[in-house]
Amino acid sequence: MIREANPPHEADMEAADTALASPASLPFERREDGRITAIVRDHHDFVWRLLRRLGVSAAFAEDATQHVFCIAARRIDDIAHGSERSFLFGTALRVASDERRSVRHREHHHAALDDLASREPSPEELADKRRKRQLLDEILGAMPMELRSVIVLFELEGMTKVEVAELLGIPAGTVMSRLRRAREEFKACARRRLGPGRAGKRER
Repeated sequence: MIREANPPHEADMEAADTALASPASLPFERREDGRITAIVRDHHDFVWRLLRRLGVSAAFAEDATQHVFCIAARRIDDIAHGSERSFLFGTALRVASDERRSVRHREHHHAALDDLASREPSPEELADKRRKRQLLDEILGAMPMELRSVIVLFELEGMTKVEVAELLGIPAGTVMSRLRRAREEFKACARRRLGPGRAGKRER
């Protein structure tokens, strides 16, 4: 557990809440209140990046992102105004955990790259990007979830310690303590994979 206390919106979340819904079952338009549409618009990129950093492969990241918002749509009445990102974060953790369990049964864990940039990269650049992304995924995947979550939110998402503390439901001092441990663990994992002379710099 990375949270010291489950927030109210997670306390009664059943397994059925994370059952993947088909696109046809999305209740966005039926609600006609526009709130879920605004939530998707404001937080889609954050949720997608978070799922990727929590171990969801690029091939399944968009489906997992839709899954998170399907859950949010079904539980829209339970999401307090101003707590949307906190709800999405907790839901993304659940979805990422489910995906990591199911991916063990699939042959290709890293099936695809992120979308290519507008400039067409060379084969060498693609290979280098793939190698770096795989290395980052492997290092993050070797870290305990409580450390992984902190370093993803602080270092990769650029959140402040206060924002991270609010999302994780822990004191800011605990965030900094975990961040120090996470940085040490990251460096140790990088040294094991690259050798001590090449592990001094983290990929952001």
